[in-house]
Amino acid sequence: MARSLSVAVKSYPHTAFLTDPAFTAGGHPVTLEAADPIYRAFAPMVRELRYDVSELAIATFLQAHEAGAPISLLPVVLSGDFHHHSLTRWPGSAALAPADLAGRRVGVRAYSQTTGLWVRGILHEEYGVDAKDVTWVTTEEPHVAEYVEPPNVERTSGKVLDILGRGDVAAAVLGPPALDSAEGPLVPVIPDWRAAEEAWGVRHATVPINHMLTVRQDFLEAEPGAVADLYTAFGARIEERKAEPDPGPRVRALRFGVTDELVAGLQVAIDYALQQNVIRTPVTVAELLADFTRHLG
Repeated sequence: MARSLSVAVKSYPHTAFLTDPAFTAGGHPVTLEAADPIYRAFAPMVRELRYDVSELAIATFLQAHEAGAPISLLPVVLSGDFHHHSLTRWPGSAALAPADLAGRRVGVRAYSQTTGLWVRGILHEEYGVDAKDVTWVTTEEPHVAEYVEPPNVERTSGKVLDILGRGDVAAAVLGPPALDSAEGPLVPVIPDWRAAEEAWGVRHATVPINHMLTVRQDFLEAEPGAVADLYTAFGARIEERKAEPDPGPRVRALRFGVTDELVAGLQVAIDYALQQNVIRTPVTVAELLADFTRHLG
């Protein structure tokens, strides 16, 4: 009997097929690995190659690629969203404009967190606030052990929502889980954020990518047929979701295949990452997808 493939992905409508006992890839059954929240799987994947297949944040993959980790990127976007609304302040705190954040302290779970990557890019692109002009107060280390954080990154204890509530930071970058658990509605720092998000999407012809699908390089090289089965299965479910009437940004962000939207999203992520010293070595989209192109493209 073929060995079971270890797969670490979040439970989305487009990943539910993995729970079907009848589903196999290249004759391999699938074992879903427990990781809640899903970012708990990222460090084990890049540091230990713990899984055959793993969801991975794009900022983490960029850093892992730069560090030479033998992990291959597939053109499958599992999650994404606009992020103007992710920059928030505590209810009742002093009002501030995005440009006011220069010289201030801003909380973010990790400097290499992908939502932070997008927010910092927006601040620079739209409000002239450079990442180096803000002190980034973080609660977690990078997933990629080799990465050295910029000198304007600090570590503290607790959760980002806690340090925001205590007033230790003027604002914070928060993803959906933290936003959903906030005590009362947090206040977006960016005004008219809905319109600003759609304008960003038109300007860049994409929706920001958060997490993509990756595989161990040796697994891809040894069993491209099994990876192709997985790739096709993910693609079918993603295309079903994107065909829904009036999809919101989180569905519009999903990708399958090397499309213009995917390439645009990856290129902006690369540009923002270089600008912010999330990565320090230039890389092309073609290089990120080279393993996929070689074995499946």
